[in-house]
Amino acid sequence: MAHSKKLLRVGLIKAIPHKWNLEANWRIFETFAQKAVQNGCQLICTPECFLDGYVAPEMKSFSKDSLYEISQSLDDGFYIKKALSFANEHKVYLVFGFTERVGDGCYNAAALIDDRGTLLGCYRKTHLLDHDRCYLPGEDFPVWETAFGAMGIMICADRRWPETARTLKVRGAEIIMNPTYGMWHLENEWWMRTRSYENELYICFTHPNVSLITDPNGKIAAKLQSNVPDVLIHDIDLSLTVNEMFPYRRTDIYEL
Repeated sequence: MAHSKKLLRVGLIKAIPHKWNLEANWRIFETFAQKAVQNGCQLICTPECFLDGYVAPEMKSFSKDSLYEISQSLDDGFYIKKALSFANEHKVYLVFGFTERVGDGCYNAAALIDDRGTLLGCYRKTHLLDHDRCYLPGEDFPVWETAFGAMGIMICADRRWPETARTLKVRGAEIIMNPTYGMWHLENEWWMRTRSYENELYICFTHPNVSLITDPNGKIAAKLQSNVPDVLIHDIDLSLTVNEMFPYRRTDIYEL
């Protein structure tokens, strides 16, 4: 008997942003987000810290003031308000990468906005490696209910640790969005395929140079790699997200 499909059309923006230039990067976002909307996408994702061009690796000598200049508060950030407005106007979900300002610190963050322009939440990168001089570390792996299923977010290096994707799966995620700016070599495809296979879900890897979607069987569902800015548009069948291996985990013996 044929299964009932549960399709979600995603648009993964694959473009190199400008360092420090929020206005220029918003224009790039708008250009390709509009293209995604025109092609019927229900969910659009940017690369990591796309709004500011992910400036942390460029900061040889860290300056809190310069990072603050390009950061956005969730409450009243100019470009956060624009992202909320865009989502509402075009009736589309957004995973929007930016530097979040909280008090006197900053997070490497991704806002999740629904198709009514409501901020559902914000994921803060947990595994910072040597960028802990720039950002505060996130402390949780939230999963949000959306119109098309439960979603988790991990950012760039978070994918290196199997506990990240597994925690999101255990908490009910059916799809994981992965904004990133780091490595995008062949080995990365192995990692993403493995994370999808071991958790039996889709992962959408969104990078300035390549957009990649891996499916619950650990296969590459779609890929766009080029030096030309574009957006990967692909239909994901969330009915294929299964729990065939998951119920057989031996959680009774996993603890240290």
